[in-house]
Amino acid sequence: MENIIILASNNKNKLKEITAKLNPFGIKVISQKEAGYDIEVEETGTTFQENAILKAEAIYELSNKPVIAEDSGLEVDFLNGDPGVYSARYAGENATDEDKCNKILNLMKDVKDDNKRTARFKCAICYIDANGIKHIFEQSCEGIIAKEPHGNNGFGYDPIFMIENKSFAEITQEEKNEISHRGKAIKELVNYIKNSK
Repeated sequence: MENIIILASNNKNKLKEITAKLNPFGIKVISQKEAGYDIEVEETGTTFQENAILKAEAIYELSNKPVIAEDSGLEVDFLNGDPGVYSARYAGENATDEDKCNKILNLMKDVKDDNKRTARFKCAICYIDANGIKHIFEQSCEGIIAKEPHGNNGFGYDPIFMIENKSFAEITQEEKNEISHRGKAIKELVNYIKNSK
């Protein structure tokens, strides 16, 4: 049984979300830093899947241990799918979450029709098992871009991403885990790991 899986990330939010799902099965998830790999993998892929694979492979080559890597972001139809794989750096290298949300809101300030404000969060997870075999899990979550930020929970673009009449930043972490792109992809990963034991 694989008791420890390295998450190819130091993102506390992602670590918390993945840990919560895998802990009940006796699997401990640790960040790459905790595992002793303080590297920044260059995300040169043009898709979320390519970036997830790049990150997973880099840590697997160093550790030879099971690795999970995830890449996700926001695709806005009005912006031709941007920010997409550039979601984290879209508003500049050291931009705050607020800066990122404001950039999208400014670019869409003249779009009044909700039907033209459609967007989705996408997530790709690459899991490399103890034998070095890659498994990919991809999911998305459809919504619309709000006209102003709502709520104080979540992170990233959550305050401007609406599902029905609430933003991702207005729902609880538990609710978000059920419906979000990452939540659904993690669920697929957990089912795979559970059934492969």
